[in-house]
Amino acid sequence: MIVGTAGHIDHGKTALVKALTGIDTDRLKEEKARGITIDLGFASAQLAEGRITGFVDVPGHERLVHTMLAGASGIDLALIVVAVDDGVMPQTREHVAILDLLGIGRCIVALTKADLVGEVRRSAVETEVRALLATTSLDAASILPVSVMSGEGVVALREHLIDAERETPAVAADSRFRLAVDRCFTLTGAGVIVTGTVLSGAIAQGERVIVSPSGLTARVRSLHAQSEPAARGIAGQRCALNLAGDAISKGAIARGDVVLDPALHAPTARIDASLRVLTSEPKRVGDWFPARLHHASAEVGVRIVPLEGPIAPGSSRGVQLVLDKPIAAAVGDRFVLRDVSAQRTIGGGRLLDLRPPHRKRRTPERLAQLDALALTDPADALRQLLRIPPFIVDVTVFARDHALSDVQAASLIAACDAIPFDTNGGRSVLLRAQWMHFGANLDEQLKHFHADNPDLQGMGRERLRLAVEPRLPAPVFLEALRKRAEDGEIVLEGAFVRRPDHEVRLTAADEAIWHRIAPLLGEAVRYRPPRVRDLAGELGESEPDIRRILKLCARLGRVDQIAHDHFFLRATTAEMTGFARDLAAQGEFTAAQFRDRMDNGRKVAIQVLDFFDRHGVTLRRGDLRRINPHRADLFGGERQDGRETFPVERPDFKSGWGSETVSGGFDSHSLPPVRQRT
Repeated sequence: MIVGTAGHIDHGKTALVKALTGIDTDRLKEEKARGITIDLGFASAQLAEGRITGFVDVPGHERLVHTMLAGASGIDLALIVVAVDDGVMPQTREHVAILDLLGIGRCIVALTKADLVGEVRRSAVETEVRALLATTSLDAASILPVSVMSGEGVVALREHLIDAERETPAVAADSRFRLAVDRCFTLTGAGVIVTGTVLSGAIAQGERVIVSPSGLTARVRSLHAQSEPAARGIAGQRCALNLAGDAISKGAIARGDVVLDPALHAPTARIDASLRVLTSEPKRVGDWFPARLHHASAEVGVRIVPLEGPIAPGSSRGVQLVLDKPIAAAVGDRFVLRDVSAQRTIGGGRLLDLRPPHRKRRTPERLAQLDALALTDPADALRQLLRIPPFIVDVTVFARDHALSDVQAASLIAACDAIPFDTNGGRSVLLRAQWMHFGANLDEQLKHFHADNPDLQGMGRERLRLAVEPRLPAPVFLEALRKRAEDGEIVLEGAFVRRPDHEVRLTAADEAIWHRIAPLLGEAVRYRPPRVRDLAGELGESEPDIRRILKLCARLGRVDQIAHDHFFLRATTAEMTGFARDLAAQGEFTAAQFRDRMDNGRKVAIQVLDFFDRHGVTLRRGDLRRINPHRADLFGGERQDGRETFPVERPDFKSGWGSETVSGGFDSHSLPPVRQRT
């Protein structure tokens, strides 16, 4: 258990911690000289048998509330100190408000300096404290008179702490590790030490971690948990980690950083949250309201954007927090807002979404998503998100932002009876009922398309994606199509999708003509096939008929229309793609090199390369080209990254695949200008 002190300056917090633990938490020379706490102090004691209780002693001066906030996050029990000769003071009230905003419900109030007053004064102060706590989460607090000078009440307070320690449940350590740094220093012979409260998960000696938001990598050389050497530290403990790494130094790590599992490193500067404004706030919180955000041990400037209109004092609403700089956080974390002059606490609440949209943040659909994310149980939140638009959730991001492990994420999917879709290292899920609806709607769209376009090979993927409900992101949609294809419910042909019972066929007469055309496009002339008009003259057929048949064959995947008047066999296109791959293996190549490899004229070589450029097989920069590894197999062969794709046909090119940016050039969504035919 971790106990955090709270209360007004000079009410005896540090003296009380010393009486309980024997440790003076004032470690700075200035603290000793002035007799006040300036920075966070730490102590520990074995109160209950076999258990170490940690104490965080915070300053009580009004100018050091930001330091108090750094120590208050992550505590299990608040020890509020009120001197009976003074009674409830301004910082007592602000500290209580902060503890309430942080969601800390367990509390003991110590009425210190009890030897200085009589029973009447003690009773009056107790009544005052009860009134202060009545409207907060601390209303069930025990109140004990204590004097460190006479020893009155110290034993009783220790017994209350022992009972609280025994009642503190063991924190599950199966989440991913996070430690909020409140101190960083060096020790001779050890190196860099960081201390803080473990917010979630567990850490062991030798494990790799990242310091976020800076992104520094480190290894845990050794650690102390609750002031004792340990092989492992877990959530709910105060830990000191001895970190080692190339860039790890005292100056590289500061209060506010978070040491965490590498999988969690994803700092954010924009967060949607629920905010409760204190009744003491003099005016409503409106758009772009400036404040200071306190989260864990971090403090950062923030602008508040209410999502449902200005927030009146004493009320709660959804907000978007736009931070001055990124922080490392998790969904469900508590935060506190103070004004920019650091004179008062404005309010606080819970973080709901670490990746909110910049636009359309006030739509009914978005507000419904925030209502779902406000549910405290991740399983309930995920289940509710999957029931509302867009009906699809990237569970990899969801688990990371909730600091969940892979095992916990898998349990969530199973609990929701969801269908997973693995895409590019991530995993998205869809409820089984929505998956069935998707399949039925997909089949209906294809049925109508085939009825209206019986002569077309199938419906383009992107056009189909935009027509089917629920509308899935492009990578998930492609994975969904593959699942339906594996079940035999659809057929994938290049960039087209069709029902299994639909097939474009040439008439018997057209098929006969095709069998006469095919030999003329292959063998020795396959790299320089005759033009459409030449084929028409040689076969004695009309040029429009030959062009129509070749276009139908292109839909069937038999040929590719490289240029307006040039059709190449698909096998030849695959062969020429191989030439480009071979040249690219040696670096970027020119059109002249490709021409020589084809042993053909420059004009035809340029037409072929332009065709490859249009379909993203090659990426062009000036006069140089290189192969796009994501599309190297579009017309046959294997991708350079070992994965499989489907050929992309002309009518449906914008399918969202292969968007690889080329430095100084373009990507497959920013193609070179199409050459005009002459």
